[in-house]
Amino acid sequence: MTKDSRQLTIDLVFYAGCLIFAGINTAVAEFYGYRVWANFAVAGYGLAVVHTSWLMIAGRRGKPLSGALGSRWIGIGAIGLFAMILPLGMLVIRRLTGVDWLITPNSWAAQPEVWVIERSAKLLLENGTPYVDVTALGRAAEVNDYTPYGPVMTVFGLPRALFGGGPVANALTDARWMFALAAVACVLLTLRLLKWPKIPVSAAQLALACPLTALTWAVAGPDLAIVGLLVLSVALATTGRAILSGLVLALVISAKLIVAPAAVVLGVLLLTRRGPRALGGYAAALVVTTVVLHVPVYLVDPKAFIEHVFRFPLGMGVIKSPAASPLPGRLIASLGPVGTAVSFALLGIAAVAILVWLVRRPPVTGSDALLRIAAGLGALILLTPATRYGYLVYPLVLLGARLAFASSESRETAVPGKGTAPPAQQSATSS
Repeated sequence: MTKDSRQLTIDLVFYAGCLIFAGINTAVAEFYGYRVWANFAVAGYGLAVVHTSWLMIAGRRGKPLSGALGSRWIGIGAIGLFAMILPLGMLVIRRLTGVDWLITPNSWAAQPEVWVIERSAKLLLENGTPYVDVTALGRAAEVNDYTPYGPVMTVFGLPRALFGGGPVANALTDARWMFALAAVACVLLTLRLLKWPKIPVSAAQLALACPLTALTWAVAGPDLAIVGLLVLSVALATTGRAILSGLVLALVISAKLIVAPAAVVLGVLLLTRRGPRALGGYAAALVVTTVVLHVPVYLVDPKAFIEHVFRFPLGMGVIKSPAASPLPGRLIASLGPVGTAVSFALLGIAAVAILVWLVRRPPVTGSDALLRIAAGLGALILLTPATRYGYLVYPLVLLGARLAFASSESRETAVPGKGTAPPAQQSATSS
């Protein structure tokens, strides 16, 4: 089997698996938005399967397709159009019917995080904090009363809070557009920092065409904006912009705490590549920015801040988090108090293992750092007692980004005079 034939076989298996996932969701998905996405996505993944099969047949007949039709990127383009752009547009228009806040998931045109983030921006403008006291509502608290994000996440809801009102304004200021624009901007800035490397199709498959990414893009979106900022922070660190890297990572952590472990990996990367001075600048920017972003909101209502940002995500709030995907941590914790203890113990063991990995084989390139961040977040998502399978979009996107970083790194080392490691890096071991 030739290399091209092997690549096409992998493509076909990947697209066929995605097609099956989308097809199942057309019939069994609980949420209206999921079903709308799935019906569009079946077309996108189906076209990718057909095109890849065509390429394989043409290659076996000795008449490979030339020009644009012979590109493996055709399948990615079909998925981008039918599994991302079109369903998002459809769901934004459908949302104008105003059924978001009903307790009827089969009518939601946007997932709850979209409305919650938009509401948090309105609350911030009105009260100086995006968090309400759930014990003072005059009724029993509900899941959607919570804003389980850091204060920076409210930025994505500000256009709706400031300019929304009429149908056209509401459609244009849907928070999903803001998440999408942020994600795209981060990708473009990252590629510019990497000097526009050639992106492998496999990188786009993991980071873009994977159903978790495409579905998240259409029905929600905040995780894509956050992981985009995280990748940008890695690119800034890799290119020696330590202070900017710390600042951007502070924005990420101040939007969603789940990415906090990345701070350690980037710190080790900068220490390895640039030395203590770069680490100091990064750490100072990270800490100062995080404090500046959190303290004003905390001071307005400390109790509400702790309840929303820490207690609720940890399952210790006034009501329990509904996150209950059948991942290992959740399944183990469902055995009772002992199971919960075992789940946290496994999470601790995974954290120690990754720290040992960082110490013994510190990252010296952006791709190294992305691999370690993906492993850390993957372990956190799989072993935490309360989590959702949708969060697996983080390690998948990071692994896709890693392939793009690796392409840039291989190009630089292939150019004479480039790719030489700085003194702090030359003595380190890479994986």
